[in-house]
Amino acid sequence: MTVVVGYVNNPAGHAALDRGIAEAKRDNLDLVVVNASRSSDRSDAYRLGEGEIKSVRDYLSRSGVQAQVLTRGSEYDPAEQILDAAAEVGAQLIVLGTRKRTPVGKFLLGSTIQRVILESVCPVLCVKASH
Repeated sequence: MTVVVGYVNNPAGHAALDRGIAEAKRDNLDLVVVNASRSSDRSDAYRLGEGEIKSVRDYLSRSGVQAQVLTRGSEYDPAEQILDAAAEVGAQLIVLGTRKRTPVGKFLLGSTIQRVILESVCPVLCVKASH
């Protein structure tokens, strides 16, 4: 069984990664980290470069969990990329990071988390980044 973490390089993503590692350790599960972004929108700012991917892999290696990092920039919605990865590995849990947003921000930018929550066939855990 596997824990899937939706990861971007920001405080919410770091919170999700840490919680995903904790969940994987607690239940002796594998971990799949998905860095999902669209190739044509501003979410490319969250797309990991080669150095950042190495840094995440090193962090995962030090954590002691069996893990892999997937980068799936494409024309597909980030939520779809996370859901597809979860289906491919038979995820037991999906972990996503959240952050405080204005009502307009929630309307415009909260669709990835909302879609994953509504369409996932496994539990979804949303964690808030600490400040």
